[in-house]
Parts: sequence; structure tokens; C-alpha cells
Amino acid sequence: MSARGKARSRALEVLFEAEQRSASAFEVLKARREMTDLVVNPYTMDIVEGVVAMQPTIDEFLQTYAQGWTLERMPAVDRIILRIGAWELLYNDDVPDGVAVSEAVALAKVMSTDESPAFINGLLGRLQTLKPSLLA
Repeated sequence: MSARGKARSRALEVLFEAEQRSASAFEVLKARREMTDLVVNPYTMDIVEGVVAMQPTIDEFLQTYAQGWTLERMPAVDRIILRIGAWELLYNDDVPDGVAVSEAVALAKVMSTDESPAFINGLLGRLQTLKPSLLA
């Protein structure tokens, strides 16, 4: 797995734990650093900071374009993967759009259900198509 792939995976863990504990993602990162000798990849921090900063807007896009699914009904892992993928797709110009989608799908293949990769690919693909109008 690439360094960025590991950073995405670590960001998923942090954001998931924060949501499950109803805690700040930054508190979770701080606790992990204090309890271990964990060195946080700078890209993990970029993802966590970006997702936290843009979460209301990202969630609105996901809610609007997830046909037949509310955010609350989505598996928590899928919801976090979608937030990471949407942030990379919409707000991180360093990651090509196709890479953002394929990396989110790859995370889903490892971390979620058999149906999740197709769902995540479809929803992020829709956001990719709509990206110019979403960011206008």
C-alpha cells in the first residue's frame, strides 16, 4: 500500500473512532499520539482537517445524491469513506478525480461490505460528474 493509501486508511480509522465516540477527530489523534509512538503522516492530517472543515457541505452533497439512502442509514464505515473520497474529489486539487474515486472504492473493498464498493463508486462518480456545478 502506498504512503497515501496508508494515510487514507489511518484517516478513516481516526474519523470513524471520533464519530463512534462522539469526540473530536483532533482529540482522537492527540490521544493516539500520547498512547503510542505513532507518527502521523502529514497527509492523514490533511484528510482529517479537510473532512472536518468541509463535512457539513460534503454531507449535504452525499445526502442529496445518494438515491434512496440517508446518511444515518449508511453503514458508518461507508459514510466515512464517502466523506474522505468526496473531500479528495472536490477539495484536494493534488489528487486526480479518478484516483480519488478509485482509492475510496479500494478502501471500501478492504474495510466494508461486498456491496459497498459499487455504492461508493456510483455516488462518488455522480459527484465527479456534477463537480463543476457543485463548486460553482
